[in-house]
Amino acid sequence: MKFDCIIIGSGIAGLWSAKFLNEAGKKTLIVTKNQVWDCNSFYAQGGVTMAIDENDVPIHIEDTFKAGSFHNKKEAVEILSKASLSLKKELLDYGFKFDPGVTKEGAHSVKRVYHAGGDATGRELHRFIFKKDKSYLLDEAVVFDFLLEDDVAYGVSVLHKNRKYNIYANNVIIASGGVGALYKYDTNARTISGDLQGLAVEKGIKLKDMEMTQFHPTVFIETRFSQKLLLTEALRGEGAHIIDENGKRFLFEYDKRGELAGRDIVSRAIFLHQQKGHKVFLDVSMFDEEYFKKRFPTIYQKLRDYDINIPYEPIPISPAFHYMMGGIEVDINSSKVLGFKNLYAIGEVAYTGVHGANRLASNSLLECFVFAKRAAEDIVKKNFKTDNIEFDIEKKELFKKEDKKYKNRLREVMWEKVGIIRTKRGLNYALEFIENSMDKVGYLTKLRFVTAKEIVKAALKREKPLGTHFRKD
Repeated sequence: MKFDCIIIGSGIAGLWSAKFLNEAGKKTLIVTKNQVWDCNSFYAQGGVTMAIDENDVPIHIEDTFKAGSFHNKKEAVEILSKASLSLKKELLDYGFKFDPGVTKEGAHSVKRVYHAGGDATGRELHRFIFKKDKSYLLDEAVVFDFLLEDDVAYGVSVLHKNRKYNIYANNVIIASGGVGALYKYDTNARTISGDLQGLAVEKGIKLKDMEMTQFHPTVFIETRFSQKLLLTEALRGEGAHIIDENGKRFLFEYDKRGELAGRDIVSRAIFLHQQKGHKVFLDVSMFDEEYFKKRFPTIYQKLRDYDINIPYEPIPISPAFHYMMGGIEVDINSSKVLGFKNLYAIGEVAYTGVHGANRLASNSLLECFVFAKRAAEDIVKKNFKTDNIEFDIEKKELFKKEDKKYKNRLREVMWEKVGIIRTKRGLNYALEFIENSMDKVGYLTKLRFVTAKEIVKAALKREKPLGTHFRKD
């Protein structure tokens, strides 16, 4: 069977593009690595940033630029903010209901973040959109090759139930998410490992701004799972304090905004305070318990499961990897991968330029909605058809015995040497480790190493600190 479009990834970006393709009568296949909900969108707590009205658009644009250290693409940010006005109505007309009221998060000037299910906005949106989805679905399938010839994408190669085969399409959308599994501590879904960024490099597709890796400042890392518990930005936006073991709110020593400073500043301040031997906590004692339980039900229940008496007991926190601002460079008007006629990238895997050097809180879901729609609309408008060409399946050794050992070591090296604070010496150590390990792992693990190498190379090239990329030397 040949499809009009193959979408790699089942997060909100992929599902939202599928919505418009389905409505246009396009036969669409969603390919996902595990279960359909095992994606970053599903775990997004904070909400969706949407400008309050036309007067708020320039303020939202300015907030996005300030958070991104003015490294953002101006046209992309303008597209993002202006489109947020119509998105509110679009979601409402589609039948989705946000919780009453809006909230304020770090580095926002005003309350403009819309949420649902308290602290489960991503889950509620994902569940709602997926229920209406009419695409074909192939789950538990790993994409290990793009079928490309010249400037045309013909489909993908997948590993599904221990069988390799090709799937063909007139268009391909990459919506596979970020790179969380490259770091020892991360907030990402377990399937988010950066392998398709690596595959892009292998196929000659350019990545941009890969040194711009965002670390979320408030994460509960004392869990038994590799995915750590994110403590949403909305907590600090609504009054939570960051303190040390002495009860001191030390953030004001780093930025006059304290808890409401940008994520890069807060993460760095916490990391440096920990380096001085301090323990760091999130104090939520100012919240009434019933209000906390209703407003942040997921966080409340999970922390209670870990015997933390919320909201009376301070929560031990640490920064953790959260989001990738860089990625596959695309045309912001169509989300099309540069140099290709029918290959698209949307969501966290893509570089649109909207986030600059540091993403503004809750702009990520907005980006998914805005640029996913643009990709779908371009596909419908162009109605591109590929020739019926058969591709041989690449005979690569996808797995090797010691893959897990090398993946775990990579996560440690990336956290220690390519994390919140970087040095030339540490980056060179990471690069040497990556280059010496690539031939010892299976191809799927190698793709992670290729992505990691791009991050390190970009971090070495940018010698001056900018946003999330902080060079100590």
